[in-house]
Amino acid sequence: MRAKKAGRRGDSRPGLRADLQLIADMIEPSSRVLDVGCGDGQLLHYLVEEKHVVGRGLELSQEGVNAMVSNGLSVVQGDADTDLIDFPDRAFDYVVLSQTLQATRDPRFVMEQLVRIGRRAIVSFPNFGYWRVRLRLLFGGRMPVTESLPDRWFETPNIHLCTLLDFLELCRACGISVERGLTLDKRGEAQSITGRPRANLLATDGLFVLSQG
Repeated sequence: MRAKKAGRRGDSRPGLRADLQLIADMIEPSSRVLDVGCGDGQLLHYLVEEKHVVGRGLELSQEGVNAMVSNGLSVVQGDADTDLIDFPDRAFDYVVLSQTLQATRDPRFVMEQLVRIGRRAIVSFPNFGYWRVRLRLLFGGRMPVTESLPDRWFETPNIHLCTLLDFLELCRACGISVERGLTLDKRGEAQSITGRPRANLLATDGLFVLSQG
């Protein structure tokens, strides 16, 4: 069963990954946005320029911080595992964590902080339940290397890989409400997870809008 398409990789504006464009489309103009693990700030730059948000980044790497500052963006150098606790409750309308959850040391803590700090949290991550990943592990006998997971096991920053089902289970354990769930496939097409029993098998990535339960 295929759900209604929500977008394509080809619809993304230059410079934005497919999941980042989907995230940008979800954020209301003039919102307060915290981008955790913001990298070089592509998403925040777009949101500030196109949606006039009040944006701030939290980034661990010095390279990412330098790129943010050079683009005139507000950024704090910090670690999601330790520094999110310093932000007050409901300080932002949206807290974004894109392709970063799997690299955190304590995903449960990070998730609880995201929905505490923001009215909504938007989280994207690679799906380890994707069928190509399963087959490469089953028949190759080695940790898979894919487009979404391009690093070899001894080089990857990803320490807590999960599937869509694992993520939803974590949300239930944390009492986090899932307001919306989308999947991205290999072609970059996004679809609603609702009514798609094979979503965990077919999705390369997941993207969820969350709030405190």
